[in-house]
Amino acid sequence: MFFKKKKIFEKFKKKIPIICITSYTAPIAKIADKYADIILVGDSVGPVLYGFNSTRKVSIDLISQHAKAVVKQAKRAMVVVDMPYGTYERDAKSAYKNAKKILSETGADAVKLEGGENFFDTIKFLIKKKINVMGHIGLLPQQHNGKYPVYGRKKNEKKKILNDLVSLEKAGVFAVVVECTIEPVVKKLMENSNIPIIGIGATSDCDGQILVAEDLLGLTDFDAKFLKKYSNLDMIISRAFQKFSLEVVKRKYPQKKNYYK
Repeated sequence: MFFKKKKIFEKFKKKIPIICITSYTAPIAKIADKYADIILVGDSVGPVLYGFNSTRKVSIDLISQHAKAVVKQAKRAMVVVDMPYGTYERDAKSAYKNAKKILSETGADAVKLEGGENFFDTIKFLIKKKINVMGHIGLLPQQHNGKYPVYGRKKNEKKKILNDLVSLEKAGVFAVVVECTIEPVVKKLMENSNIPIIGIGATSDCDGQILVAEDLLGLTDFDAKFLKKYSNLDMIISRAFQKFSLEVVKRKYPQKKNYYK
């Protein structure tokens, strides 16, 4: 873990962008590991793989099962696991218990939790207990229950996000995700940050970028201004299924070469 984190800080110091990809399954993680510095097992697994209308419905056991599969494939990337809604908000001790459960059961390198200044004591406690923590500020999906408003347009939000960044740095997080935040606020964050900032919908000024694998592959119908789809697997898979179904109906599949003799 120390070596993986060191590599990320070396890239940060050299101003080389950090690559982060969200993965939940062994096949995707195996490919992501070739390119990513960080693989995030996100609670977006709920909406993406299970059709939940909110990340709030993801349990600690559910995300841990996916994290186990990802960790087995991650030979070079650092694996970070989201702490689900309800697993860290109550107090520092329960947060530690749940974070320790996630890391010990999965073998992951770190956890990520949403929020800044209001979780300073909890995060500081986790780090004191040797739990590696990634922060998450700006838009906090767990707090919006399936809705994704852009962050930083309200007057109080700019001050809050800057205070959140300062608090997270003081608490000792090794990096911070900034989500769906307007450009002027992101620039201010970059001017004040001493740790890597990973953006998602937060401009190219960030020290790295993260996207959900299934979103960038074109496997989901998720639509956001920040999302670029680098492939259209939805159409490719649909065509393959269509071809298979036609060959079955016409008895062209299986052929003799597919038989066991």
